[in-house]
Amino acid sequence: MADRYLHFTGTAPGRFLTRKLGLPQPERLRRWSLETQSLDGPLLHLTAGDSAVVQELEAVLAATGLTVVRSAEPASRPAGIVLDATAVATAAGLGDVHAALHPVVRSLAPGGRIVIVGVRPSADDHHQAAAQQALEGFVRSLGKEIGRGTTVQLLRIEPDAAASAESTLRFLLSPRSAYISGQVVELTGAAPDPAADPAAPLAGRTALVTGAARGIGASVASVLARDGAQVICLDIPQARDELARTADRLGASALPLDITADDAAERIAAAAPDGLDILVHNAGITRDRRLANMPADRWSQVVEVNLDSVLRTTDALLEAGTINRGGRIVATASIAGIAGNTGQTNYAASKAGIIGLVRSLAPRAAADHGVTVNAVAPGFIETRMTAAVPLFIREAGRRMNSLAQGGLPVDVAETTAWFAQPASAAVNGQIVRVCGQSLLGA
Repeated sequence: MADRYLHFTGTAPGRFLTRKLGLPQPERLRRWSLETQSLDGPLLHLTAGDSAVVQELEAVLAATGLTVVRSAEPASRPAGIVLDATAVATAAGLGDVHAALHPVVRSLAPGGRIVIVGVRPSADDHHQAAAQQALEGFVRSLGKEIGRGTTVQLLRIEPDAAASAESTLRFLLSPRSAYISGQVVELTGAAPDPAADPAAPLAGRTALVTGAARGIGASVASVLARDGAQVICLDIPQARDELARTADRLGASALPLDITADDAAERIAAAAPDGLDILVHNAGITRDRRLANMPADRWSQVVEVNLDSVLRTTDALLEAGTINRGGRIVATASIAGIAGNTGQTNYAASKAGIIGLVRSLAPRAAADHGVTVNAVAPGFIETRMTAAVPLFIREAGRRMNSLAQGGLPVDVAETTAWFAQPASAAVNGQIVRVCGQSLLGA
């Protein structure tokens, strides 16, 4: 559904009126396209303190394809800023963060990117832990105040494994991450497996996407196919015609199947005789009611589709070896599972359960099967479901985030594709909110 307010604020009268009234002024986001594949401008690389990874990190930044500079040039506004704060280990050291960014933050181009690179807070040094945790509050606050479609993230790396950050920095410093802000991503030290063709990083890989007939699932399938994957589109038999149209459009195969069926895992395995490299759990339903008015069947249906079927099929496919080593599992959580939502105790419980699944399974799946497990947590995304929401609630959902607009299904899809890349081996156990930094939730 078209966001008429976003269009109105892009006109001269709209800008004038909304400024006078103190209303939100969303910036039209620049998403990835064939014409807009990268940020437009140089990447400013700054340091806070005496970093031990500055040279390694600079090499990683150069691999993103952006022109890396070490000082702001008056003639060219930076498209992105990366601040290496890995050496910040005291409260006084936080002053270096301010000193580095204060002079240049206004010079960032609209729709720019800021990434602060830190390390995990130490369990043995509470001064270091305080300083590194402080970066999280800094990033979330800067994301809420900076405006102009700019996003701000915190990336925590292993000090001796900066090279593992390449796929993540490539994603965060690109138009693909347009609707992600205020996020904290922690990387392991796992070595990346670079793609043979950067333009098709998923070539030769087989992906299965549940709930793929339309909406977010169809967009995920489309982006994975764009990136070279051979996609199997799964959805309920009742959506057979729409599923077939989506699959035909992508050159994919269609698998009409109820994911809650007892034999779902066996039928998925049969549809992928050479195994799966990417498993995307996107299928989900809502049955909204306040708890006092919610019958047991509305509760159980949501938990069965959104959570229990994910647990069962994941366990079965891992145990059978259907998911190949080097594989990726991506599940769909929700901002509702983080912040809660009136009338959605069943839905929020199921999506919070997905977060628990990811955090527990990720390290064991990596150790036992060589498979990473991550989740996207969408906020307000423009779909048929949100188009049916009453006007004022819909407008509140659109504006109550740092970017003051709703996201698109492709924003969730691009995040999923980043998780799915072979080069993203270090991204494991992460829950990334695709919500424009919603004002709700952490």
